[in-house]
Amino acid sequence: MTKNPATTAVPIARDVHAAYREELGPKERAALWSWLGFTTTFAAVRAITYSIRAGRGPFHNLSLGGSHLHHYLWGIGMVSGVGAVAVRGEDRTRRHPAVALTYGAGLALIVDEFALLLDLRDVYWAKQGRLSLDLGIGMVAAGGTAVSAIPVIERLVRDRHPATA
Repeated sequence: MTKNPATTAVPIARDVHAAYREELGPKERAALWSWLGFTTTFAAVRAITYSIRAGRGPFHNLSLGGSHLHHYLWGIGMVSGVGAVAVRGEDRTRRHPAVALTYGAGLALIVDEFALLLDLRDVYWAKQGRLSLDLGIGMVAAGGTAVSAIPVIERLVRDRHPATA
């Protein structure tokens, strides 16, 4: 006996792609990609920096000429590149998902070290609020990603559980 695909618990990639294309316009897709870039990058950076701090894993601080290169520098470069594409790029280029993803990722790198940018000193690992800040930004990132994906999620749920007539 074969199952009806609409009643399977997990949608297949084709269903997700169709819902993404049909339920989100270009601006909504850009918002989703930006939030995905932000959330993924923020989570990855937190994991990497905690592993560096603990002395575990393959990652190490990056320095140039004895000066530590903070990851907000890469974020500023990424956001600046996105700005250049926005100002000079063709419409097709500006709408590419990589542009929105890069914007979100760059912004996460900047936000993660925002205290350092504000105070102009390295308070990155101060005990006061580090965990709550991580959780707070992480929750905002996950929430923004979820909210921007609501039309796709609703479509997938609707397709999986069609109303009975």
